[in-house]
Amino acid sequence: MAVRHHLIDRPPTAVWSVLEDETLYGEWVVGTSGSRPETGRWPEVGASITYHVHVGPKRFTGRTVVRYIDRPGRLELEAEGGPWGTARIAFDIRPWGERTLVIVDEHPLRGLGGTLHNPLLDTLLQLRHRTMLARLARLVERVTAPEPDGGRRATAPAAD
Repeated sequence: MAVRHHLIDRPPTAVWSVLEDETLYGEWVVGTSGSRPETGRWPEVGASITYHVHVGPKRFTGRTVVRYIDRPGRLELEAEGGPWGTARIAFDIRPWGERTLVIVDEHPLRGLGGTLHNPLLDTLLQLRHRTMLARLARLVERVTAPEPDGGRRATAPAAD
């Protein structure tokens, strides 16, 4: 199981605004591009999106289905990775002061990824998650305005 976390300098509502936009999926998920709706209303349970997946010089169509959602704290997806099989990807979104702590937990479910699941695969997933969460943070911070006070609580002026 590969679990990773990242602190995003925006409130949970800003993170959700990006997670709920299926057209942005390819901008923050490593190896994907050109995301578009497939069925249902993203990110409701059962809704799906498709996108292009790049593995080296190969390109194929990937698909992700929403399996569980509990706003504002949890989103669980099942990603179909072609010959690699499927994976469960769970996002835990927690308020952390004026920011958001995002924890991602991914593990293979079926197919080649599930058969070959081992500590080396988890290490590769950790590296992928580091990049993915950094991309998500940059995208959230780019497309949403910061809090008017810069994300800090106002403090009383110092006494002279």
